[in-house]
Amino acid sequence: MTSTVPALGTLPQALGSARAGDTPTAEGSALQAVLLDMDGTLVDTEGFWWDVEVEVFASLGHTLDESWRHVVVGGPMTRSAGFLIEATGADIPLEELTVLLNDGFEDRIGRALPLMPGADRLLAELYEYEIPTALVSASHRRIIDRVLKSLGAHHFGLTVAGDEVPRTKPHPDPYLFAAAGLGADPARCAVIEDTATGVAAAEAAGCHVVAVPSVAPITPALRRTVVTSLEEVDLTFLHGLMTEMR
Repeated sequence: MTSTVPALGTLPQALGSARAGDTPTAEGSALQAVLLDMDGTLVDTEGFWWDVEVEVFASLGHTLDESWRHVVVGGPMTRSAGFLIEATGADIPLEELTVLLNDGFEDRIGRALPLMPGADRLLAELYEYEIPTALVSASHRRIIDRVLKSLGAHHFGLTVAGDEVPRTKPHPDPYLFAAAGLGADPARCAVIEDTATGVAAAEAAGCHVVAVPSVAPITPALRRTVVTSLEEVDLTFLHGLMTEMR
C-alpha cells in the first residue's frame, strides 16, 4: 500500500519501514532506491499545465507569453502562479488562482492521461524486482492521487506532494524526505527528472540524477546523466550508473 510523506515529527520512525540493506540489488550495485518525478517524467502532462494556465488567464483577460513557459515549468504551483500574476498584473488572489489551475488540470487528466514512452515498462520492472520506489512531485496531493489511478499506486512505496512539504522543488526537502521514508541514503538513490528545477532539487539532496528533458534542454554534469527517453532506462542501466559512481 502506498504511503504519503511522513510528517516531520515522525520522519525518524519511517526509517524503519524500509530497510535499505534488504533491497534486492544487482551484485556490486550501490543502488538503494529510485525516486521519480511525475509531470513530464512519467506522464506527458507538462503541456497540460501550460494549456490550463493559458486558458485560465485568458478567462481573466490576459494573454501569456510563450517565453514564460520555461519559467513556470517544473516548479511548485505557488511559484508559477505567483510569477504569472506578477507578469500579467491579473487581479486574482494566489489561493484562488491555484484552485482554478488545479480544477482545470484535473479536468484535463480526467479526459486523457498519456504516459511517457517507457514509463509503464520501467515501473513494472522496478515493482517486479522490489526496488524501493517513490513518486516525488511538486504537484498537489489531489492531483497526485488522480494520476496514481493511471500509474498504479502499488508501484510506489511512498509518494511526496508539493503541498505536503515546507519547501518543495528546487529545494532538496522532497527528495530527502523520500529517501528517508524508504530508509535509503540519498547518495545511493537514483532520481529521474525532466526539468532543471527538479534536477536542482535532486542534486541538492545528494542524489544521482537521470534527466529526461521534456520542455527545456538539460546538460550532463557530475552525478547527472541525460537521456532522450525513459525507453533508455531500465534496472540494469540504473545499477550500472550507481556502480560506476561508486
